[in-house]
Parts: sequence; C-alpha cells; structure tokens
Amino acid sequence: MAEEEDRTGESAPTVSKPNSIPSGDNSVWADVSPLLHAASQDLQEGELIHGDNFNLFAAMSAVEIMDPKMDSGIVCTYYSLDEAIENGAAPVPISADKTTDVQCTIDIMDHLLACEATWHKGHSLAQTVYSCLYLLQPERTSSHALLHSYCKVIRATCHAVLSVVSDTRTHEEEDIFTMTYDLPLGRDGDEKCLSMLNAVEETISRQLRACKVLSSKRRISEDMDPLQSNPDLEEGYCKALLCRLRFRKHFYHLLVSMKRPQGRGLELARKHIASCILEIDHIRKSSEFLRANAQKMSKQNVDNTTASGCQPIGFDASLNSRLSAPTPPRSIKILCWEKVLEYFMKLLQDLDIICSYSLDPSLDAAFLFVVKFQKSQPDLVSRAHLQLLLVQDGRLYGRDPIFSVITKAAGLPEVTKIHDIQKNECMVHLGQLVINLLKILCTNAAWQRRKLGKMLQDWRVTYVQLELAFKKEFGEASNTPKNENICFKIFQHILAWVEEQTYWIASRFLILGFELELYTIHDYCMVYWYIYVVLIKLCEKKHLRMAMSSGAISAKKKPKKKKDSLKDAGIDYQIPAAVLFLQSQMYLAEGLSMMFAALRNERRIVPPQSPFNTEHEIFIQQFELLQKACLPDRISYMSFKESTVHASFSTLAMYDYFKEAQRIAKEVKSSFANDPDKMAELRRIEQVAEHNSIALNVICRVGALDPSLNISFTFCHHPFFATAIVKRS
Repeated sequence: MAEEEDRTGESAPTVSKPNSIPSGDNSVWADVSPLLHAASQDLQEGELIHGDNFNLFAAMSAVEIMDPKMDSGIVCTYYSLDEAIENGAAPVPISADKTTDVQCTIDIMDHLLACEATWHKGHSLAQTVYSCLYLLQPERTSSHALLHSYCKVIRATCHAVLSVVSDTRTHEEEDIFTMTYDLPLGRDGDEKCLSMLNAVEETISRQLRACKVLSSKRRISEDMDPLQSNPDLEEGYCKALLCRLRFRKHFYHLLVSMKRPQGRGLELARKHIASCILEIDHIRKSSEFLRANAQKMSKQNVDNTTASGCQPIGFDASLNSRLSAPTPPRSIKILCWEKVLEYFMKLLQDLDIICSYSLDPSLDAAFLFVVKFQKSQPDLVSRAHLQLLLVQDGRLYGRDPIFSVITKAAGLPEVTKIHDIQKNECMVHLGQLVINLLKILCTNAAWQRRKLGKMLQDWRVTYVQLELAFKKEFGEASNTPKNENICFKIFQHILAWVEEQTYWIASRFLILGFELELYTIHDYCMVYWYIYVVLIKLCEKKHLRMAMSSGAISAKKKPKKKKDSLKDAGIDYQIPAAVLFLQSQMYLAEGLSMMFAALRNERRIVPPQSPFNTEHEIFIQQFELLQKACLPDRISYMSFKESTVHASFSTLAMYDYFKEAQRIAKEVKSSFANDPDKMAELRRIEQVAEHNSIALNVICRVGALDPSLNISFTFCHHPFFATAIVKRS
C-alpha cells in the first residue's frame, strides 16, 4: 500500500519488507496486514471498510471475495486452455472406442445447441457457446471431420446472428448479447462451412442406406468403415447424427436467406424453416434411442442439457471468466434439453410469421403487424430480424422511401412525392421519427413502453414545427392559387396524420402497462379514464384525416372538439368503420372508469393509505410522460377528479356505456368480415361489455353497499379491458 507524504513534510513511517517494490515519488510502501486482520475481527458480514472518497457507487462495484457471482476465480477448474487440454478436458479423438466417440460427439452437439439457446436469451457468448473448448482452438478438431464441420457451422451461425442483432442495435435492451471478448468467432474458411458439412452428411447418409439393405453387417464391413463398433446401433446413431447436421445446415441457410435485402429471401427462408421444424421433430424422437444406449461409464448430466442425459465432454464455463477480463463473472444456468427444443421451435415459428408477411407498403399495416407479432412475446433474435426487414437503408423494407410512405398514410395523392416539401427539415425529421417508431415497436415490452413515452414529446414538437412551417409556406404562397392548394392540402393532411399517430402512440403506451402489470386495482380508475380521453382524441383525429382523404369535408373546416359531438356521431352511418371500432373501445374504457370510480366513491375499493403515495402522486407517476407532452391538452389530475368524483352506480346505470360499446361492436362487425384480427377484437369487446353490463345491473339491484356482495375483476376475456365478476358470499 502506498502512502503519500503529508503536507507538513513529515513522511509516513516506512515498513521494511523482504521483497522490496520500487516506490514512486513521494510514496513509500506499508504493510497493512495487521490493519486488515484487526478489521476482519470487528466487521460483520456485509459491512465494508471505506475511506472518505469511497461512495455507494464504488461499494456497488466492489468485489465480494468468495462470492461465485462476483469473484470469478473461485470456481475456476483450469487456469488456461493449454492446461485444460493437457489434462484431457477436450481430447481428439474423443475416445478410442468408436461407439463412445459417436455418443460423446452427439452429446457435444446437443450441449452446444443448449448453450446457443441460452446465449440467445441474453447471456454471455463467452460463458455459453464458447465454453466449448473445441471452439477455442478450431485447428485441433481438423482430424475429426464430424466435430470439425459442426464447430465450423456453429461459429458461422453465431456470427450471422450476432451481425443481425448488432446491425439493428437491439442488443442494448438485452444485457451484453453482442460482446465477443476477442473469441474465435469469425475464422477464415468458416464461410465455406456448408461444403464440409455436406460432405460429412453425405458420408453418414450412405452409411444409413447401407444399414437398411439386407446383410447390412456384411456390407458395412466390406464396403465402408462403420461409424461405431456395434452393428445393431449403427442405424440409430446415423439417424441421430443426420437430423442434427441437417438442422444446422437449414438453420444457417435460414439466417442467410433472411438477411437478403428487400425481403427477397423470405420465400426460400420459409422452406428452410419447414425443414428445421421437421429435423427438430427427428431430434426429439432420437432422444429415446440415445438415452437407452448411453454408455454406462458416462457421467450423468445433472442439468440434463443433452438428449442422452449424459454430461458432455469438452466444456468449461469458468475458463473464459479468467481469460476474458470483461466477461461478467456470474453463474449461468444452461437451459435444459426440453426447454432448448421448445425455444428453437418458438423461434422458428416466429421467424415463419415474419417471412409470411406480405410487405404491405401501408405504414398502418406495418404498425399493426408489429403490434400483433409482439403479442406472441417473441425473443430477441426474431425481433432483430423483424426490424432488419422493416427498416433498411432508411426505407421501409429497403425499397419504399419514408416520405412516400408517410404521404400515402396521410391520404395524399401520388403527385405529392415529387413536391419539394420532402426536402423540408421538419419533414426529414418526421421521417426519422417514423423509422425510430418502427424500431421501437420491435423491442421488448418494457423497453418499448419507456421509449414510446419519451418519444411522445418529439412527436409533439415535430407537430408544432410542421404547423409553423405550414403557416409560413401557406402565407408565402397565398397569392398563387395553384401553390396555395398544393401546399395547404399537403400540410393539412400531414398535420392531421401526425396528430393521429401521436395519440396512437399514447394509447399504445397506456395499453403496454397492462401487459407489464404496472397497474394495480387502485390505479384502474385513472388508467381507464386516461385511455378514454386519449381514445376520444384518436377517434377525432382519425375521423378528420379519413374525411379529408375522401374529400368529405372542406380542408379549412376545423374538427369538432366537444365530447358529445363525437358520441352523437356514433349514430351517423357515414362514420368510417375504423372510427366506430375505436368508439367501441372508447365507451368500454369510459364505462370501466366510471365503474371503478363508483366503487371508490362508495368505499368498495379503498385506496391504500400511504403518506408517500397520494392519488395525485400516483397520477403523476403513471402519466408523467403523457403530461409532459400535453396529451391531451388541458388534461390534468383535477380533470380526472372532476370527471369521477360524482360517479355512482345510479348514474352509471342511466348511461350504460357498456351497452353502447356492445351495440357499436355488433353493428361494425360486417365491415371487418375479411379482417380476422379486428373480428376477434370486436368479439372480445362484446364479451367484456355484455358481462360488465350484467354485473352493473346486479350491483344496482342488490346495492353496492351490501356486504354479502363480492365484486372482483379479471382479464379472462380481454388482455386490457377488465371483466367484472359479482358473487354473493
């Protein structure tokens, strides 16, 4: 320990030591062992000794000695790769006995697949896939054609996945997915991995064909060298190896096909997906054979990460913790074999959904497809491929310019594409916002909600900037009727579309809170109220934009702002079906908000009494990002209180919002006969509205204050609209 001389010139005491270490200027070395010994006698577990400059942040970054998650060295089996190889941890050949060699090779393949799935889940590459010692020195396996070809395709596959995730920057949301720690990931010659894999596959295929003919034992001994020494097991091992090799081949082809620009490889990718699913089925069927014929001397795998249940040879997860300093020294549990197969089946199904997308040039269709795709909770790899497909070179699907897509979404004619407005700085910024929105919608739910909330202010600012540019452009061109008409129409349509998208983002932000379980029953009243006021504006803006696009109203006509005018419009059969669809959700949200408000006002739901979280503070916490963006305008906690403070079941029964939601949902069904997603949503709305209407009638008839009446809520019919359940105790 170095101690500096104090400012008075008196040097610190010098303590001699056997092996002197040269000291720097103004410093000497002191033995602190007695101090540490004394401190260890007095400190309790979890306590730290620190100086004045040692703060809480430093304490969080400190290493806790002997903690296997913090102190990587405590669980090291070997101190270097050379030491591991010298001690026989990764032998080549794996065994002198051919049957054992084949069995162990299959175990290595299976465990590598398990490591790959664990890596996809966000764990370190160094401590999952590259815990395989055979991958760390690829040249060692050159004499073992089967293992060598498999290791090559594993490295190539990891490199392909890594490049997609890095290009889309989705790794930022998922731990440290892309860090490679200078591991041998992209080796020379790995790009030709399939040629060697095909050669090995052909050899084993010929062996399998030989097994199936009559007198197979004689043919094997005479014509070709068998894979292993037991003729009775030859066919089973050949099949087990082939399905694993073919899965790897098709999976690599799939990744390469999906990276082709403008979606040109999607059709071919779907064929490889079908082949991968077929091979996974064969892999699953081979498990029974492998377990039955596993060698007795094989060590059983306690984590069951192989089909045979045996412990694989040639893996050491702790080795890279010491070799690669930045690797987080933590314990990683590799996924079990069944979970691995389930993961890859789910991944392939998600990728198949992406490949089956029609690449609709409509921006609204792209948004809805991503939202629907996210309902299946896809993992990082599939979401990265979706983003790569949607946004390429600043274009939608790499082919449609963003300005062209925006003008089409806003309902503008084709002539707008050649207008100089696309060079406007505000329009360029709007294009970037659309690209960012597409990328954000491809992230996981938590990251997506946080980013959507933050980008709302950007959309509002862009709207204001466009409005100013509109006034400036229209004012300068007002003397020229032709320019006036073009500029006015373009800006008015785009302004209406930007406002509509802003409120759509706000509604998405609120709905994601249900998926992430961020709301409690005490929050539902304000949450549904906020969804209701956002849906009012969304209906209004969508109606305005669609009416402008169809020429039903004058471009200079201002939209209605009164809530009642929108409700009265529900009986107007000229209102677009898309607006009526939103109105059914709006009435459902209003009904639920008033129901929860009535329960609160009649003391059936008592807010938690806490000096730290008043209702006002909870309102700010839940909707702070919406409030900062002024969505909607002049909406505050006081607005919420004024709207709900007088809510009661008698008034709720008088204005049965649930019946209105149910009526609109039934009427608008015929307009969405060819849209199964909209039809399913309307059926869910009908179910929730019908059940809540019945529950409301029961509560009004019995009385909300009746202590024998139990009122609860469930999401059994809809993911974010609650269903009331009323029972007598």
